[in-house]
Amino acid sequence: MDIGTVVGLILGIVLILTAIFLGGSITAFIDVPSILIVVGGAIAATFIRFTLQDVLGSISVAMNAFFAKTKPPQDIIKELVNLSNIARKEGLLKLEKQPIDDPFLKKAIMYCVDGHEADFIQDVMEKEIELTLERHSLGKGIFDAIGDAAPAFGMIGTLVGLVNMLGNMSDPSSIGPAMAIALLTTLYGAIMANLVALPIADKLKRRSQEEELNKRLVLEGVLGLQKGLNPRVLEELLKTFLPPKARGSSEEGG
Repeated sequence: MDIGTVVGLILGIVLILTAIFLGGSITAFIDVPSILIVVGGAIAATFIRFTLQDVLGSISVAMNAFFAKTKPPQDIIKELVNLSNIARKEGLLKLEKQPIDDPFLKKAIMYCVDGHEADFIQDVMEKEIELTLERHSLGKGIFDAIGDAAPAFGMIGTLVGLVNMLGNMSDPSSIGPAMAIALLTTLYGAIMANLVALPIADKLKRRSQEEELNKRLVLEGVLGLQKGLNPRVLEELLKTFLPPKARGSSEEGG
């Protein structure tokens, strides 16, 4: 589980609720019609922009922001260097029996073991990386769309509330409560966009970047392994994918 996502979401909710309790009654901030306009409207607009299958699939995609744990790239480098050592000492065929958890790495190794050319391996694996990034981009785009639509429907709800208020100006006592309810939709829209949808979209983007880095490490490592690069040279090559501060731990483990 990604602790940062969970802590951030809970902390945001707690801070908002605390501010509400300190300022008055929480019941004054609950209005079902306003919730329906903002949540229902944002979801409806998203259904229009994307297919039903895409939107429903985004639910499982959102779980990546909370539960997905990307393997540290340093661990991938260590695994690739270890495989390179085995291949150098015992041959590529020996890699077929090595326990490999990562499906992407396992597939690339099997291509090597089967004797496929480097160009073929690179083309196939690059295509898989590209398709994976497209799927990630779609999931992020759905939450971006919700983040865009929620404040807009919050404003729509506010305008609806103001129209109703202005139509009942004959009763001055109803103006204050009506104005409060009208403003609630703007509040709901801002919370839905800035505490839920947009942060999840950004976290999914980060997850996608991490997975892309890992897959490109695998691809570069397998191609180097197939070329028969010295394990130490391969390790130095792969560490160039890491930021300078992250290279030390890889060196210690290599």
